[in-house]
Amino acid sequence: MNMRKLAAGLAGTMVGLGFTAQALAEDLLGQPTPDAIHLQQAASPLKHSAIFFHNAILMPIITAITIFVAVLLLIVVVRFNKKANPVPAKFSHNTALEVAWTLIPVGILLFISIFSFKLLFAYHDMPKPDLTIKATGYQWYWGYSYPDQKIDEITSVMLSEADAKKADVPYRLAADNSLVVPVGKVVRVLVTGSDVIHNFAMPAFGLKTDAIPGRVNETWFKAEKTGMFYGQCSELCGVDHAFMPIQIKVVTQPEFDAWVVEKTGGNKPADPVAAAIPASTPAAPAAAPVAATPVASASAPQKTAQLDVAAKPVAMN
Repeated sequence: MNMRKLAAGLAGTMVGLGFTAQALAEDLLGQPTPDAIHLQQAASPLKHSAIFFHNAILMPIITAITIFVAVLLLIVVVRFNKKANPVPAKFSHNTALEVAWTLIPVGILLFISIFSFKLLFAYHDMPKPDLTIKATGYQWYWGYSYPDQKIDEITSVMLSEADAKKADVPYRLAADNSLVVPVGKVVRVLVTGSDVIHNFAMPAFGLKTDAIPGRVNETWFKAEKTGMFYGQCSELCGVDHAFMPIQIKVVTQPEFDAWVVEKTGGNKPADPVAAAIPASTPAAPAAAPVAATPVASASAPQKTAQLDVAAKPVAMN
């Protein structure tokens, strides 16, 4: 009977692991996965480091401490209750034990701090940026500007439920305009707020930076994959806090260059004839102004004004 229960338990465990592996294999990129309990897929070096710190450092330590404390509590409840131990011990101090439970937690925290500070330094020590973007939080939407490309602020507002369904994009995560960046480039993001404190958060890139009015915070990311990535304001900024998503579209460098040309209108001259003239060819002298032209242009408005005055009725009191 016990062997049958053990076999059934092992079978259930294997089925659970199978479903877990399947869920891991079907994780959505750049957005939350339904029923998932782990972190989003990493799409930048910073998020890879954050996932390693969480899964390989924090979780084993937390799990070990939790199991250790649970075992101690179980021993105390079973062996030192009133029925099993009617005469309690008289001592109240144990120097060796007190030193141990002071130094061991300190050692654990020092071990964690090594990886924690390394991750913090990685966020702080930004590589040389290839692109700079200013992200401004408003009540309740985002504005993105590209100072290097001379692109004025582009507002990004959440799509309505009908528009999101029509475009087959996640509702309350998709926006009408994306923050467009090239793949494989270091993007510096200057984050600020216009009215209240917002927060620029993008889980797939490991970003979470406050947008504070009157102050500019700095963060960075380097997208490893093309695609659409979704985030949200993660600061309680007001009544519509849940309705100001962040949508980052990662494209190839040629696609980004074409997008910049589209937004700026390109560098093509307005006159196609001027574009065909070589740079070394001197420009033709300008034609002399015709003397009669200013006179005609000056007299025409006067004549029109006289006609207007003549045609205007006089009000009688």
